[in-house]
Amino acid sequence: MSELLVLRNHIDGEYTDAADGRRLEVTDPVTGEVYATSPRSGAADVDAAMAAAAAAFPAWRDATPATRQRLLLKIADAVEARAEEIAEAECRNTGKPRALTLTEEIAPIVDQIRFFAGAARLLEGRSAGEYMEGLTSIVRREPIGVCAQVAPWNYPLMMGVWKFAPALAGGNTVVLKPSDTTPASTVLLAGIIGGILEEMGLPAGIFNVVCGDRETGRLMVEHPTPAMAAITGSVRAGMQVAASAAKDIKRVHLELGGKAPAVVFEDADIAAAVEGISLAGFFNAGQDCTAATRVLVHESVHDAFVSALTKAAAAIRTGGGIDDEDVLYGPLNNANQLAQVTGFIDRLPAHATVRTGGHRVGDKGFFYAPTVVSGLEQDDEIIQNEVFGPVITVQSFRDEAEAVTYANGVEYALASSVWTKDHARAMRMSKALDFGCVWINTHMILAAEMPHGGYKKSGYGKDLSAYGFEDYTRVKHVMTAL
Repeated sequence: MSELLVLRNHIDGEYTDAADGRRLEVTDPVTGEVYATSPRSGAADVDAAMAAAAAAFPAWRDATPATRQRLLLKIADAVEARAEEIAEAECRNTGKPRALTLTEEIAPIVDQIRFFAGAARLLEGRSAGEYMEGLTSIVRREPIGVCAQVAPWNYPLMMGVWKFAPALAGGNTVVLKPSDTTPASTVLLAGIIGGILEEMGLPAGIFNVVCGDRETGRLMVEHPTPAMAAITGSVRAGMQVAASAAKDIKRVHLELGGKAPAVVFEDADIAAAVEGISLAGFFNAGQDCTAATRVLVHESVHDAFVSALTKAAAAIRTGGGIDDEDVLYGPLNNANQLAQVTGFIDRLPAHATVRTGGHRVGDKGFFYAPTVVSGLEQDDEIIQNEVFGPVITVQSFRDEAEAVTYANGVEYALASSVWTKDHARAMRMSKALDFGCVWINTHMILAAEMPHGGYKKSGYGKDLSAYGFEDYTRVKHVMTAL
């Protein structure tokens, strides 16, 4: 057995172990074997990180937008220059195919950091004006303060970027916690950013990384120092964060689960819909809260669609090494997630039919076959709850009204898609669908300039875009008597 990789916190510019020496094991999802250990940070470690971020905040708050932009551009350049090394860490984190990680994650990450570098130069309020006689009003947009941020395991590095890039662009300082199952890439990035801060003569505490488990995250959110808590995670975790933050009226930014419907009408290009939905449903093993894993198909084309989707799914490959370019997706992230996906299939009602897949692949690691299930009803568990695995369900509907009822009839409201050649219908559906994003004849396409975030139990606040940037600022009214 090779020597375990030892990961460490990065606080105030220094790599450190947990104060009490506790550590967590980190498992390679490809093999199911432990390949690293990371700190199980406690109260002392969280205190140290928060103190560093608080001490760094005044200087970073007062830095010019040009300085903030320069830092983010340097981070983006460093990620781009060290893309292979960072992708290697991310692939060990997640088991994802290397080629797809480079093109579909590292490249967008660089673009997203550069977008927020540009946004840093646009931090402004309304121009001065006289709204009452003899008085001039000014609106200032200011940084919030220290931000406690928790990233998930499905996109460890990208979701970390979605957290810290707008926060830093707005003049906030950051304490970021990666998932306990995927800390490697975030720890690597912390060292890179630390070196850039030192090179620019900026306070090291602007960006800190604390590794740990749920208890560590709870300590961060409940800590008195942060003015804002931001998390991407489960609904349960989001509810706990909101409740904890309410105790001292922290701002909260929640990006939680999803159950994205893909609504396919009878006039849709069926071949294009099958191709788009299968890619958007199985990419990253369906471990994406916007994944197209709940398909609604008009009854007149239902059977043809299911047949075509089943054929497409059966041709998709998982498993193998992370260097295998013929593999669309790697393993599920951890043993608990494999058990969750398996449980949904084991508990299927008698009226459901597994068209393909429905089983684990191989006897090591956490691989699961691309799966299609049909014959489902609206109140079935697998329709109502997030599977977060490579499982696509298919239901049929009679008309547009029923499609809307089924699509909206879940507690999640993050993303959706409509597949039709009828422009008017597409516009009606985009209005009627109660989701934060509606794609038309495509699914799961993101742009740095456009907002990502949902309603209902999918959370609140936006990632990406100017809206996401504004979430990390506060508004102040200044009024002057003339």
